Amino acid sequence: MDAFVDFFVQWGYWGLFVGSFIAGSVIPLSSEAILVMCVGPLHLDPWICLWSALAGNVAGGMTCYWMGHLGKMEWIEKYCHVKKEKLDKASRWVQKRGAWMAFFAFIPILGSAITVALGLLRANVWGTVAAMSVGKWLRYAAVIWGTELVTQYL
Repeated sequence: MDAFVDFFVQWGYWGLFVGSFIAGSVIPLSSEAILVMCVGPLHLDPWICLWSALAGNVAGGMTCYWMGHLGKMEWIEKYCHVKKEKLDKASRWVQKRGAWMAFFAFIPILGSAITVALGLLRANVWGTVAAMSVGKWLRYAAVIWGTELVTQYL
């Protein structure tokens, strides 16, 4: 895992964007680790890092949404790594609440199931993007704030 993080960190903002895209989609990768390395030791601009990570992660999350929108369960299980049972549970949970549930797309493992379920249920695309962006923005802002707080005292 460290080799992957180091690879993306070497590319700076673009590496952060690509790593966040991958982390937001189907491959388990820690975009937070890349973000911490970019903001901490590399001293890249925190605001540009936040927006780069956010754009990549939301775009990655929307790939899961579109996989769900296609509605092919074998693709969802194979490429999104979301089992039918987990998707059924997420669908029941999301169905009553709508697109704003994308706010919780930042939650590891469950986030992919939520976004796939939103696509499967044909939730409003713009509402999904907006809710997902707010949730992920808050998470990345907290990571950056925590990183800067820790590095300030080191």
